[in-house]
Amino acid sequence: MGSFSIWHWLIVLLVVILIFGTKKLRNMGSDLGGAVKNFKEGVRDDEPKPAQQEVQVIEGEVTSKTQTKDKSNTHV
Repeated sequence: MGSFSIWHWLIVLLVVILIFGTKKLRNMGSDLGGAVKNFKEGVRDDEPKPAQQEVQVIEGEVTSKTQTKDKSNTHV
């Protein structure tokens, strides 16, 4: 008694078709499909895209090859 057989579902389908008509059901199906498609596109647009690092080119001249990190550790 808990589950429906195929005949129950066919009778329900027939009643729904008689109440709404095939044209109305077709329009509802296409509207539902469009809504699902728009939802998927919206979810895909909200996903974070991989961040692209900007490359900055700094032009200049090397004046010294030594690097000084901390001036307090200098040897005299």
